[in-house]
Amino acid sequence: MGTIRVVWGTASAPTEMSSYDAALADAGVENYNLVSVSSVIPSDAHVERVGTAPDLGPVGERLTVVEGRATVEEGPAAAGLAWATTADGKGLFYEASGRDRDAVREEVRAGLHTGMELRDWAFVDEGCEVVGAAPESGHTTALVLAVYGRSSPLL
Repeated sequence: MGTIRVVWGTASAPTEMSSYDAALADAGVENYNLVSVSSVIPSDAHVERVGTAPDLGPVGERLTVVEGRATVEEGPAAAGLAWATTADGKGLFYEASGRDRDAVREEVRAGLHTGMELRDWAFVDEGCEVVGAAPESGHTTALVLAVYGRSSPLL
């Protein structure tokens, strides 16, 4: 059984990229190369909310993720990730972003339920994580990531 860890972070910094990097650091995944995938959870997976990622392998390796992310120049940022799983672990994620936490929460839940209706699966568990970041100065980023397993080599 593989573990998918849900992590999140927020940050403000002078540039869009530095804000994103700082939010990744807040989530504990700043030293990896992220590879985004669509939102299907493989069978035998276990989704676990951890907040900040543990050590997932050597610096510079690849991490497979589903990412909800908002980066804004002024004002608040919000990002969310919702998920549903079956008894055998398969399932799906739905991600959304915006400026209002409540609106993002509604969007990820609505999207998740639509995705659930598209599949002939018996879902037994649901989860949702939404984070918001108040602007400090410069750019602000809020992100929630589902990190699949551990890192793997790029070379």
